[in-house]
Amino acid sequence: MVQEMRVRIGWRDLPEPVQTQVEQIIGGGRVVEAISQPGGFSPGTADRVRTESGQRAFVKAVSPAVNERSAEMARQEMRITAALPVSAPVPRMLGGFDTGDWVVLVLDDIDGGHPRTPWVETEIDAAVTALRRLAAALTPAPLDSVPRAAELLADDFGGWDQIAAAPPDDLDPWAAEHLPQLQRASARGLAALRSGGTLTHCDIRADNLLVRPDGRVFVVDWPWACIGPDWLDRLLLGLDIIVSGSDPSTALDGIDPQVVTDVTAGLLGMFESIWRLPPPPGIPTVRAFQQHWAEALSGWLRHRPLI
Repeated sequence: MVQEMRVRIGWRDLPEPVQTQVEQIIGGGRVVEAISQPGGFSPGTADRVRTESGQRAFVKAVSPAVNERSAEMARQEMRITAALPVSAPVPRMLGGFDTGDWVVLVLDDIDGGHPRTPWVETEIDAAVTALRRLAAALTPAPLDSVPRAAELLADDFGGWDQIAAAPPDDLDPWAAEHLPQLQRASARGLAALRSGGTLTHCDIRADNLLVRPDGRVFVVDWPWACIGPDWLDRLLLGLDIIVSGSDPSTALDGIDPQVVTDVTAGLLGMFESIWRLPPPPGIPTVRAFQQHWAEALSGWLRHRPLI
């Protein structure tokens, strides 16, 4: 099961003028049902809504008064989602607006739920199929006003350098012993991310995927999109599968094993360097999530050769 890791507001917490504008985008009268969805870290709404006439939509809304960074990400997601082609396995954006006090996205409501975790083989296969289809639809990238993956992740992949400069007292002994190798691997991983011309999601986890009743997988939540190699999202899927305790082989098939090791080292350095920090406003549980990922990836990576 995907864990609920944050505190959300819901549809009923939105000001009436915001609700009215959303209802005008959806059509079909007033919203008569709103079901808040778990997963993710935004302190804003994530509601499946139904209007009087039966029209359905998925509504995301966040206020910068709660978390400015979440509002910035919602603006990015609105711009990115609007550019995604109909051939991509993603929800269609019905509309969106930014009042200054609220950033709101209104999307198709995809009938389905998150993949089961620990991951099961059939849903791994479906997710890999969806990500291959996604990469084909988004190559070449349909917009260029997003960063390249190496640019987006440059600071994050410097995590081991930060740790080496001031090692925390509770740093895992294996990581402390292998700091030079982890630094070199992270640098190679960042270099590998400089290739490619695919618009990638760059935040693939079970709670950013939906499995429809027919078994097809759709990819949701797009604020981190960037341009990079066509294998990046499958590699990130593999890491989510690892963290859940399942076998990532299907997701990682066809990706250079050394690249897998190097990119994993870079992401592990990111998690190790940030999970000890105070949580950002409105997102109190994100550090526990990051610590969990650090521990799981460290346990997997220590069994792979570092050079």
